[in-house]
Amino acid sequence: MGIHSITYCERLFFLEEVEGILLADQRVYEGRKLHEEIQVENSDIHRIETFEYTSEKLGLTGKVDRLQKRDGEWIPYEHKKGRSKTDGKVKTAWEPDLLQVVAYAMLIEEESGREIKEARVKYHYDNALVKIPITEELKKRVQDKIIRAKTLYEQIERPPVSSNYNLCLKCSLAPVCLPEENRIIDDKDYPAIRLFPPSRDKKVIHVMGYNSFIKKQGDTIVLEKEVEHQKVKETLPMNEIESVVIHGGAQISSQLINYLAYHNIPIHWFTGGGNYVGGLNFNTNNVKRKLRQYDAFKEKKFCLYLTQKVAIAKCESQIRYMLRSSRGKNKRTIQQEESIRKVRELIPEISKAESQDSIRGYEGIIAKYYFQYIPSILIDSVPKEMFPEGRSKRPPKDRFNAALSFLYHLLFRSVQQAIIAVGLEGSLSFFHSPRTGAEPLVLDLMELFRVPLCDIPLIGSINRLSWDIKEDFLVTKEKVWLSEQGRKKAIKIYESRLNDKWKHPVTNYSMTYYSLIELEVRLLEKEWSDKKGLFAKARLR
Repeated sequence: MGIHSITYCERLFFLEEVEGILLADQRVYEGRKLHEEIQVENSDIHRIETFEYTSEKLGLTGKVDRLQKRDGEWIPYEHKKGRSKTDGKVKTAWEPDLLQVVAYAMLIEEESGREIKEARVKYHYDNALVKIPITEELKKRVQDKIIRAKTLYEQIERPPVSSNYNLCLKCSLAPVCLPEENRIIDDKDYPAIRLFPPSRDKKVIHVMGYNSFIKKQGDTIVLEKEVEHQKVKETLPMNEIESVVIHGGAQISSQLINYLAYHNIPIHWFTGGGNYVGGLNFNTNNVKRKLRQYDAFKEKKFCLYLTQKVAIAKCESQIRYMLRSSRGKNKRTIQQEESIRKVRELIPEISKAESQDSIRGYEGIIAKYYFQYIPSILIDSVPKEMFPEGRSKRPPKDRFNAALSFLYHLLFRSVQQAIIAVGLEGSLSFFHSPRTGAEPLVLDLMELFRVPLCDIPLIGSINRLSWDIKEDFLVTKEKVWLSEQGRKKAIKIYESRLNDKWKHPVTNYSMTYYSLIELEVRLLEKEWSDKKGLFAKARLR
């Protein structure tokens, strides 16, 4: 029933009921557990029942926790895990709980044809039972909320963030709403409280090898693989899995595909060479989010503004890494100094650019200097075969570019999954054109993460001499790509980097790179659905 959420916060109602975004935090799970325990505890008491009612006249559907008959009168009960509201020395119901149980009374009246004179709310934290006389004034307040809800259903734009920050602290949808981030935009000195999760609590499962097979068995995933003519099995609980990635000739059972699809768990497929093929992703009831996105991206000036932000963020990360990687050395070479000088001169030009084509031109020149710089930061003991010869792709011509391209494909999957989780449309972009099978919005947002999530970890692993030039690569005259062993190594490097923590310079709280990707997608959406200002502010230190 949306009466509770619309009374608590109109923005929460809009996110849950209009956009269909539902997230469960610890409080939600504890509340569900309480209701389950109550049902079991009272399953043998026939005078207490649980009913679900629907009224087309009122436009309401609700499930009553308890309906108990006392002195010949039916009384609806609502159970809450938290504490009651204290008004002086009197314990009362909170407004959302009050109107929710009154709405139940109205539903029961219509269903039974009998007047409901009283409703009750039981607060289990302080063991308070609040009795509520059903009055016409309370019914009118419920009807006003119903009218307001119908108005919100018709609009495209989200209601503003609540001015009462205490409501946000206990809201399960705070990671979607990002109320504290809105307050940072209004007041740069605002001491924001972290409401966005710092890390992920589930795993990405990568399945590799033509003799690998993954299937469903009960509530677990079973991975079978033949190693030296013997079958090896590995079992993982379903509730620990965020997504499944199938590489090359690895196989997945149709029963598992069905299960993952039913539970909205994404599945991705990569070629044996590491190219992203496609995936099953799930995101429903997000039409209004996509309409807002479409309207925003129709504006050329707005698209240019976003393109400048992304390009500057990427290029500033590149030059900061160039400077950082040569810090502490006796002296930079003339070529290094020249590359740094050129990049420094070009970055300010991006903010002056009057077209996206101009920005592409500046980006291309900066990338050329950046990739020319990379060999100079590889240590002397690195095999010459691991040195890049500029940037080559489709196909990569050397081992460095083969590994880098594979990492970029892994990044593509991560960004795409975040876009889907947020509910944006990957085919609607502000910068890249939809010329290939790759969704252009994914390519737009990848620019923010190429340096910290792919370039830096790869260069670090090369300097640690982690790569075997023979066993990790397959080399031909036309191209170079990673072997199965090389892909496993790259996945380990990438997944490890995703779990590294990093402090956002604007929000001023730490999170893993995995969480940062989703945060940036949500901050992008804020650029047109709420307030501008925080998107693409993150920089490599």
